[in-house]
Amino acid sequence: MRQIAFREALREALSEEMRRDDRVFLMGEEVAEYNGAYKVSQGMLDEFGPKRVIDTPISELGFTAIGVGAAQNGLRPVLEFMTWNFANLALDQILNTASKMLAMSGGQISCPIVFRGPSGSAGQLGAQHSTAYESYYANIPGLKVVSPSNGYDAKGLLKQAIRYEEDPVIFMESEVMYGDKMEIPEEEYYIELGKAAVKKEGKDVTIVSYNKMVKIALGAAAELEKEQISAEVIDLRTIRPLDWKTILESVKKTNRLVIVEEQWPFASISSEIAYTIQKEGFDYLDAPIRRITSADAPLHYAANLVAAAMPSVEKTVKLVKEVMYLNK
Repeated sequence: MRQIAFREALREALSEEMRRDDRVFLMGEEVAEYNGAYKVSQGMLDEFGPKRVIDTPISELGFTAIGVGAAQNGLRPVLEFMTWNFANLALDQILNTASKMLAMSGGQISCPIVFRGPSGSAGQLGAQHSTAYESYYANIPGLKVVSPSNGYDAKGLLKQAIRYEEDPVIFMESEVMYGDKMEIPEEEYYIELGKAAVKKEGKDVTIVSYNKMVKIALGAAAELEKEQISAEVIDLRTIRPLDWKTILESVKKTNRLVIVEEQWPFASISSEIAYTIQKEGFDYLDAPIRRITSADAPLHYAANLVAAAMPSVEKTVKLVKEVMYLNK
């Protein structure tokens, strides 16, 4: 085991799969000469050369079309978006071609491609650089959506997506987590998509989250522990397919569910979870399912407005106490 940063874990996943399979290549804005906007691809141009680590023009639709075409013709591209906010420009290729081609071709043409980059707020970047996109892409049949909370999961999930997945994979990272460090094993490993992880066991309430909001969930659990409230924390890791069965098994034990996410509230991931758990586990619930999302508005620049709009440990603790009927 050794301690490395989130960005290094992603780099290892990319490099290991590129060494193993010469069909894998990386393409995006500034991924080569500049070593990546967030230094994920640092040093990869020197190792793999300009035919496999490819700088592109600032044209998301254009280079996404090239990647989709390459995937449909036997290669396994990884496309980096500088932020998922910019991938809006490439949505035609992702939604109208990559996600639909397997069905439209009667199963003859798959599209094994990974689209990756940072999603969600990174602080004071303004509304056009701060949208969380998991629920957008999870609403598209034919796509798989991954949103890890730590470097260990990110490496295993990215290797799985590149090596084994024949469907397009949307890989959502967080700009504020690229420097986070944790223990990563020396040996090779893969993490199957569609499997949530119980990050902390508990018996009084289940808190479900993903991506950087898992830190909020774990922080809230630590605060609740001081008041003898035992919270179980589940990290979804994969948004689609959604591992609702792990959530249900936890709710059978705790009888209460709180969901913490960065999405806007309407038609969000928490909406889907709440529907499924009440449908499959209504008899186990001792309180209504509750959730914390970001504010139903574009995220402002001012630091105090960012703090007001986003989930927090304090808001999560308050909501847990509400579902336990402890707030007077």
